[in-house]
Amino acid sequence: MMPHNPSKPMIARYRLKSRGFLNAISNRREFEGALIEVDGGFGCIHPWPELGDPPLEKCLADLAGERRWPIVRRALRSVEFDRAARVLDESLFEEMEVPESHATLAKGDVAEIAAAVEAGFTIVKLKCGRDLAAEAKFLDDMASEYPALKWRLDFNESPTPEQAAEFLLGLSEKTRTAIDFVEDPCPYSASAWTELRKKTRVQLAVDLEAAPLSGAAQVMVIKPAVDEPFLLGEAAISHSQRVVLTSYMDHPFGQAFAAWEASRLELQFPGLVGICGLQTHHLFEPNDFTEALGPWSPKFKVPAGTGLGFDDQLDALPWTRLY
Repeated sequence: MMPHNPSKPMIARYRLKSRGFLNAISNRREFEGALIEVDGGFGCIHPWPELGDPPLEKCLADLAGERRWPIVRRALRSVEFDRAARVLDESLFEEMEVPESHATLAKGDVAEIAAAVEAGFTIVKLKCGRDLAAEAKFLDDMASEYPALKWRLDFNESPTPEQAAEFLLGLSEKTRTAIDFVEDPCPYSASAWTELRKKTRVQLAVDLEAAPLSGAAQVMVIKPAVDEPFLLGEAAISHSQRVVLTSYMDHPFGQAFAAWEASRLELQFPGLVGICGLQTHHLFEPNDFTEALGPWSPKFKVPAGTGLGFDDQLDALPWTRLY
């Protein structure tokens, strides 16, 4: 690996270009982040200010200073685990089984649903909240067209509780029974979510407010880029919640970290982790890193190399000292 001063972070900035808008609260198509290297271990910082993260420059300033932001601390955890495996010239994924993934789609598109089914996906996660009426019609149509598919709907807390209830109750009964869960249907509140669950009989998943006290949800979504999986996994067990780990819709290196954490959590708590959301590289225009993850598929392709992989791609990057 490239030379560096001990404990002095090196960074390689990147810019990902998405194929479309990625959720209901972001109008961006370009996403800046940075891969980081410390003492031969690697991590990824890919902030989403729309979701409460500090902008990239503040993250990098925090990396050079106090390291107090969760997204920075988690990137350093990636560095720590990645470094340990690279020192031993081993892959972190050795003897690990990565859970399968749902198909993450940023919008309702008939051709993309057909492609997901063709690729072998059994669950589709659809980003919703931009046009509720159009999304409801699309779901009803697709539930009739593909009766074996299950659906996960992610609203990023954009509707009100009333809008969420109206949307779900407006779906056909057939569609509603095909819904695996609805993620962040509205801002989290124990009373509002309990009432929504009672009205709609649909399972609710907590993400943006994922915390040990989010007991009104039936599913906990964990993002290793910003969350500590073991802490939330134990909380989910105490609430009898299902657990799904997902990428942060970030760089493929961050995707690999999420996949490894999903494997590790399932190893620690067998049967806890369900079908995850670890395959999101298809949402972006291809680069050398996305190519290393292979075709879009429910099965995660472990990138070649030591640690979290991508040895050749990491070596080829223009690394600069952070400070």
